[in-house]
Amino acid sequence: MSKNYINALLKPFRESNVVGALLKLFDTGPNQGLKRVGIAKNEVPTAKSGAAQYSSGVRKVTLIPGHGIGPEITVAVQKIFEAAKVPIEWDEVDVTAVRGPDGKFGIPQKAIDSVNANKIGLKGPLMTPVGKGYRSLNLALRKEFDLYANVRPCKSLDGIKTLYDNVDVVTIRENTEGEYSGIEHEIVDGVVQSIKLITEEASKRVAEFAFQFARDNKRKKVTAVHKANIMRMSDGLFLRCCRDLATKYPDIKFEERYLDTVCLNMVQDPSKFDVLVMPNLYGDIMSDMCSGLVGGLGLTPSGNIGKNGALFESVHGTAPAIAGQDKANPTALLLSAVMMLRHLQMYQHADNIEKACFTVLKEGRVLTEDLGGKSTSPDIAGKDMANPTALLLSAIMMLRHLQLNEHADRVQNACYEVLREGKSLTGDLGGTGKCSEYTNAIISKLN
Repeated sequence: MSKNYINALLKPFRESNVVGALLKLFDTGPNQGLKRVGIAKNEVPTAKSGAAQYSSGVRKVTLIPGHGIGPEITVAVQKIFEAAKVPIEWDEVDVTAVRGPDGKFGIPQKAIDSVNANKIGLKGPLMTPVGKGYRSLNLALRKEFDLYANVRPCKSLDGIKTLYDNVDVVTIRENTEGEYSGIEHEIVDGVVQSIKLITEEASKRVAEFAFQFARDNKRKKVTAVHKANIMRMSDGLFLRCCRDLATKYPDIKFEERYLDTVCLNMVQDPSKFDVLVMPNLYGDIMSDMCSGLVGGLGLTPSGNIGKNGALFESVHGTAPAIAGQDKANPTALLLSAVMMLRHLQMYQHADNIEKACFTVLKEGRVLTEDLGGKSTSPDIAGKDMANPTALLLSAIMMLRHLQLNEHADRVQNACYEVLREGKSLTGDLGGTGKCSEYTNAIISKLN
């Protein structure tokens, strides 16, 4: 993301009539006269399907900058939220692994305490060192807070040229078990066994989440993705749970498809699908594939929802090769933050930020390198190369989770407008914009 991108987003808030416009906007209330379009409405569950009810006023949110380009793209999101006057107080924590009494590395207690207290968080990309004693920090966070449902909306965006212009799917992934249960051992030298764990409890709750999500977001169909023809007991149990839950939602069409068939049909015609629910490993693969259809992980928001909390994130890697060079694309994290705003029922903020983001992308003047541009992220280490889009989208998801829907709407609309215009896109999106330029472009659209 680039300085121009950030400035484009901030521009409306720097103009003299912004405060009055904001007051007039807020006087209408979060549900009055607002047209919420794009990813926003299809990203986040309502209270029935996992969102908490939040009181008015400033909301405290745990912020995990992460590693690599993480600090650059989180700063971009913070700048945009500040410009949009989103009532969020950030509680920043470090989750760099620390060694425990058992010799294994895990999440620092301070980070655990922060998420437990705030019940909501926004996270940049994390890197887990390869080696004995280390476990995935992302997996550890999901298990620590029982974030059982991963929600990832994938929607075609104006200004982003891909093979398809009709993608609008949501993948819902069971987040706590399956092949990622971490149950593996060496039987004898050269022979390793890994156990796939599927339980009725976990399968039913993610299936119910998917159907309720579809109903709450006016989706028409839920597809259960499985391989019960091969793994008859494990995937068979998951599929039976989906079938049982389907009977409770007669207004939602239900179908079941093999994983390989879904992959084939998805690349042939993605418009055939709506909401997909699946076990952990399949969801990991399928959600990334769907992200590729709309421009990549740098444009895809993500939210992890649990009974007592939620964590929104950018799902791309840490990109150490460009860290500190201001080349990162913050869009995914920004849109995830918009999801968060909607979860917080800050709909107006979410819409405005999202609109600004999409406008910058559409204009294409300050795109980061991953979007085909030359713009950069805020100058953290003097380079400005990061693309903050994924983290921004995740922040939007977070706002919706916190029911800060007005804020989520504003940010989302700004983001989408930038994407549609295509003038400030980062290199990964086919532009030449810097991270900071991309961020500023979104800020300029927040009006």
